Amino acid sequence: EFICVKQKYLHFQFNSDLKSALPEHPSMQEDLTRSPSYTVACEDYVHVVEFSPFSSGSPASLLAYAENQCVVVGTCLFQEEDVDVDGVQFSVLRAFHYDLRIDALAWSPESRLDRIPTIRFCTAAADWKLRLLTSDLQDRDEVKVMEGHTNYINHLVFEPTEGKQIASVSDDHTCRLWDLDGNETTLLRLGSPGLSVCWHPQEVFKLMVAEKKGTIRFYDLVTQQAILSLDCGHTGPLMSADWCLANTIKVGAVVGNDWLIWDITRSSYPQEKRPAHKDKARLFRWSIANENLFATTGYPGKISSQVFMHHLGHPQPVMIGSSSIGSGLSWHRTLPLCVAGGDRKLCFWMTEM
Repeated sequence: EFICVKQKYLHFQFNSDLKSALPEHPSMQEDLTRSPSYTVACEDYVHVVEFSPFSSGSPASLLAYAENQCVVVGTCLFQEEDVDVDGVQFSVLRAFHYDLRIDALAWSPESRLDRIPTIRFCTAAADWKLRLLTSDLQDRDEVKVMEGHTNYINHLVFEPTEGKQIASVSDDHTCRLWDLDGNETTLLRLGSPGLSVCWHPQEVFKLMVAEKKGTIRFYDLVTQQAILSLDCGHTGPLMSADWCLANTIKVGAVVGNDWLIWDITRSSYPQEKRPAHKDKARLFRWSIANENLFATTGYPGKISSQVFMHHLGHPQPVMIGSSSIGSGLSWHRTLPLCVAGGDRKLCFWMTEM
């Protein structure tokens, strides 16, 4: 069991005087830069980290992170959830060993810690295959390998109501759907590499797919036809997009150095566009707890990289997290807290809603 060293919990309230500051104003960057609110030590460089967006049936949240040849699954409980916790309490449930680098991971809604504990998640690896892992955290581990993609898999997601299907997108210009037996059930051909895929939280036949060339399409999975598309209107490559599950008329993305926000009821072009990261943005993720809160990351690999936390009511970031960021970005299910992977650590940032 790992208990992290608590770092000072930092409250932050946006200073309205900053609204007139330029996006790259050095004093603005300095004022908003925060060390992680909490850290958890890891044994290796963290490539992927994901909170489960679903209730685990216990007070703690499920979290998985991928190191070079290992996926570690544990639970997180924060002092904001339990007064007896000092900072964050991270408890390892199991480590699953892989022979390959993991590029993406998604949680199944069937992962529960109450009743009979069951863990189910799916990974995308460097060999272009998906692996569905189901474990009772005791002695029964089952792995199903799903083959079909012909290039790197960039993102995957479970159908969120029952978890009986998985969608994945790849550099092979396809989005593919799979059942839990490992069979490919649907193939959607794309115009460029698929970078992000999101499932509507209630309507199981609606899927959002974002392509590198800057097109975001919504598919009806019954007809396998696109029913709506959004356009970045931008020259830079789209690297990441996310559907706001708390309010599904909102879609966000990072394209080039900028973040973009759409209201899909108003226009196929973004309503807001602002510069974010100087050296290209890498990931965009909406908060699950607050529909107006989202985070973006810069490209990993630098000595020090940044996580920006944004609020739709403010023109500048409301917090800048600075750390040696590896990759990955994920929001807690109920707290305004996000996590990113680093060099031998997980970095958590808490902000106020």
